Parts: sequence; C-alpha cells; structure tokens
Amino acid sequence: MRRFSIALLAAVTLSGALSAVPAQAHDRHPPLGIDHCTATACHFDVPPGTYDVRVTLGGEAASSTSIGGETRRSLLPETAVDAGERVTRSFTVNVRTPEGEPTGPDGTPGLDLTLGGSAPALAGIRVTPARHARQIILIGDSTVCDQPGDPYSGWGQQLPQYLRRGLSVANYADSGESTVTYLQNPQLWATVQPLIRPGDLVLVQLAHNDKTTDEATYRANLETLVAGIRDRGGEPVLVTPIVRRWFNADGTLNNNTALLVNGLGVDHPAVIRSVAAAEKVPLIDLTAKTKALVESLGVEGSKALYLYNEKRDNTHTSVHGATVYAGLVRDELLAQHLVPEGRVRVG
Repeated sequence: MRRFSIALLAAVTLSGALSAVPAQAHDRHPPLGIDHCTATACHFDVPPGTYDVRVTLGGEAASSTSIGGETRRSLLPETAVDAGERVTRSFTVNVRTPEGEPTGPDGTPGLDLTLGGSAPALAGIRVTPARHARQIILIGDSTVCDQPGDPYSGWGQQLPQYLRRGLSVANYADSGESTVTYLQNPQLWATVQPLIRPGDLVLVQLAHNDKTTDEATYRANLETLVAGIRDRGGEPVLVTPIVRRWFNADGTLNNNTALLVNGLGVDHPAVIRSVAAAEKVPLIDLTAKTKALVESLGVEGSKALYLYNEKRDNTHTSVHGATVYAGLVRDELLAQHLVPEGRVRVG
C-alpha cells in the first residue's frame, strides 16, 4: 500500500482578482482545510484563471510524489524525499473551461490535482492567484493536446512538469485540427486569440491533418496565425510536427509518411521553416529532432514512444513518448532563450 501523509493544508486565498476571474467571483472564497485533500487528490473551488501552487512534500517515511491535474496534465515530476525531511516545490497551473481540448467537454469546475508516485506524501499546499505569470499558449493537433484518455498523451500535456512557478501552459491544441479548421472553428482561433497577452509565447504545431491543404493555403494560414499572435502582443513560435514512426527498409524515416509530406506533395516542415525565416519567427524544428531520436532508437526501441504496442499507432505518442518530446521542446525554449532558465526544470 502506498504511504500518504497530510501534515498541513495551508490557507488557500483569492485576495485580489485575475483578469480571467469573473466579477461575480470576487467575493467567493475557496474552501480551506484538510478536508479538501484525500490520499490521492485535492480539489479547490476556484474560478477559471491562472494559479500558483506551492506544495511541501515529505513524511515520516521516505516518500516519492508526483502531481498531475485537470485533464491528465503532468504538473510536477516525481520527487523523492528522505524520511523525516521536507521539500517545497512550486508551479503555475492554468484553469479553464473546457479544461482539456477546446472542443471537448467542460470537465469539472475548479482546480483538481492528483497525487501519484511510488509513495506519495503531501505535507502542505497553498494555492494563490498568479499575479505575473507568463503564458505558453499551445495551438496544435492531437499530438500536442491534453488527451482525455489513457494511453494517449500529447506533448503539450507533459510540458508543464518542466516549468516552475511563473510559467503556465495553456494548451488549446485540439484533436483532428488542420490550419484550415483551426482558423475556421469559432471555438478555436476566434476564442484563443483574445486570450493572448503581451509577452506570451504562442507555439503553433499544425500539419498532421493538413492532408488536402495546398501549399499556398497552408503558407497563408501560418502567416495569418503569426500576424494574429503579433497583433495581440504575443510572441509566435513555429514548431514543425513530430514525425510519424514509419521506417524504410534501411532503418531511416526518409519518406513522405514519416516526414509529413501530404498527398499534394506539400512538405509541411519545409513550409514551416520557410515561413519562420521569412517572418523572422523562432522555429522549433521538432521534425528534425524527433526524426533523429526515432532513428537512433531503431524499429524496436522507438515503439515505446508511440502507441504501437497498444494500438499499432505510429502517429500518437504514449505518456513516455510525449514526455520525451516535451523535453525536446523544453530544451529548445532554453537554447533559444525564449524562457528564463530559472523558470525551467532540467535534468
């Protein structure tokens, strides 16, 4: 049986208001006390917004705790604490409706956290509105989104665990979307664009579903997204798509299926690179990085990154694969100085 201890639940306050908090919510106070955490979860009755979470981990026995939240997001990697010791960790979490994919169900109101790890021990927790958090907004498809069900996971779902307090991930990726549908659906671009604040990073990875989009339209759609992000004062970052795990006989991925060249001959990664250069937009070449990694692991070793064993799926990633790919994104955010080193977990 897993060991779990709750020594203290610190006050959860909502003094002041976030810009995303409705006016009628200003007089609401979230419940206080130990009764709002169980051995496996915590629930805080807070309105949509961005919140800083400070946790104290540890107990009488050695412990190892991870924290997830909302729609299966990884918020804090598993953290080991020696017996009798305490450590404090902080992160910032985005609370929104719908809480997962933008076209999905609303989910449960408030902030829900789940406690995991081999021996979870929560000694204290404090949740407060985030005053100066910077958003990393994600625009993408099913390889990026907050996937609702196991064994699927998008890399955007795993990215929050690599970030410290002051950086939140607002994942507006949605399954099945192309550049065409993302711009057309009022639940997507028309909803997301007004949420962009000056200084926010907006990562765009759309390609997997642009199977019938011609090159001129694809390029124009990317340019529209870049211009719209900049109109709001945000900083666009173009991301080439993760590869499909589709090997040639020689063990390479040098084929149209793996490298996202559609039936019209549109080389999506090449167009993204071209638009990034023309528009002077930072580029995360996830196609190149995932290609190199998958080829290095080989036919057998790369299966665990995707859902091949579970679903014979060579496009969508497992939790493990999404975590590895989120790490590649984290590395590029640091290498290109797009986020401060002090806001990112490494190692």
